[in-house]
Amino acid sequence: MSIESYLKKHTEALVKDVGIESACALTGKSKATLGRYYSDADEHGDRFMPIDVVAALEAGARFPHVTSALADLRGITLSYDAAKHNASSKGVNQDVVALAQRFAMLMSEYNQAIGDGKISVNEAKRLLRETLALQQVLLDMKLNLEDEVS
Repeated sequence: MSIESYLKKHTEALVKDVGIESACALTGKSKATLGRYYSDADEHGDRFMPIDVVAALEAGARFPHVTSALADLRGITLSYDAAKHNASSKGVNQDVVALAQRFAMLMSEYNQAIGDGKISVNEAKRLLRETLALQQVLLDMKLNLEDEVS
């Protein structure tokens, strides 16, 4: 996979994480403009999301998709405090939603990693990061269930 394609896939994941309507509101960009940033069409091949737009979207996202992709391209491992986002749990129902979202993120990373038939070291690190985030959600859910029982 080329660097351009890799960045566009992570840009798309970022926009979808936030939601297209929310992404438009956060950035002041239209749906069409945001779509061009991750389009793999030849006419948009050299078009990438400006860094201020990435920052605005990542502030509203559950995960810093583009920042993580850039770090991955340089062989850098980031430490992401997913617990910070999960700390405000308000009960089991919210935990189930968070669990579903985290599992979807894990499956998305897996799908992307296995696309070429093998999982690289950096892809394995991303999968591990998502697995740990999923584990944290499960722990939060367990604690909330224990609170309800007692």
